[in-house]
Amino acid sequence: MKIGFIFGGQGSQVVGMGQDVYDNYPSAKRIFDSANCDFDVKDVCFNGPQERLNQTQYTQPSLLITSLAIAEALRSEGILADVCAGLSLGEYSALCYAKALEVDQALEVVVKRGRLMQEALPAHSSGMAAVLSSDLQTIQKIVSECQIELNEVLEIANYNSPSQTVISGQKAILDLAVKRLKEASIRVLPLNVSGAFHTSLLKEASQNLNAILQSVSMQEPHVPVLFNVSGEVETDIVNALTHQIHSSVQWVKTIEQMHAMGVDVFVEISPKSTLDKLVKQIIPEAKVITVSDVKGIEALKGVLHG
Repeated sequence: MKIGFIFGGQGSQVVGMGQDVYDNYPSAKRIFDSANCDFDVKDVCFNGPQERLNQTQYTQPSLLITSLAIAEALRSEGILADVCAGLSLGEYSALCYAKALEVDQALEVVVKRGRLMQEALPAHSSGMAAVLSSDLQTIQKIVSECQIELNEVLEIANYNSPSQTVISGQKAILDLAVKRLKEASIRVLPLNVSGAFHTSLLKEASQNLNAILQSVSMQEPHVPVLFNVSGEVETDIVNALTHQIHSSVQWVKTIEQMHAMGVDVFVEISPKSTLDKLVKQIIPEAKVITVSDVKGIEALKGVLHG
């Protein structure tokens, strides 16, 4: 049995996340207690409020620490990944888990990354929406028509599954696209994020991020990590992470590649279930377990050892 860890990204944050593993696993507690940040990560994760947790500069380090705490709880149970990946921000959790990045280094990078993204995308000026349709041609056509009509930024940010694509852009053009998609009888859901991630609106921020990443010591991952920009293993980690914030997330390719590598159990490490349905849409026969707390760990142990 081959295990793949997939780490959730922004939008999976919930108040109370990580507290259960913190209370029950010393290894998870150590991750939270040693988090070197300019705000109280435990307080934001455990107590919120949600409005604060949803702000990018708090969301990103909080999700990183929570994900790593859950992964350490799994490690203490002897459950290890053969390959891993992360959706957007979750890529940093995957790299940390694979020992390519030290936790303190990753925390420093994601804190700065969160600030760069927050500064590049002023509050309420842009956003993202999930388009629940397999008709990619119609989605692309509507995006193109809206771009011509308003001359603003609107791009496909995520190829999440054969029936879920995420569009991302400035508020006026995003609202127009959502309206047009609904008129075409396509279901659209707004996402709980603070800006238009994975678009050219973050091109300048990516250059600043590159300078930060260049100063970090990267190691060869101990387990294979598949990257958002391609769905493949990348040898130039800095380049992959630099392009990630303004490029489309190739999640379908990532999961297909994991499956091709022999993964038959996908473990979603996330405060709430966001990736499991996507995996099942890509690989219908896959076993997928979401682990966000002790109950999830026990369920996974049942699948692996039961």
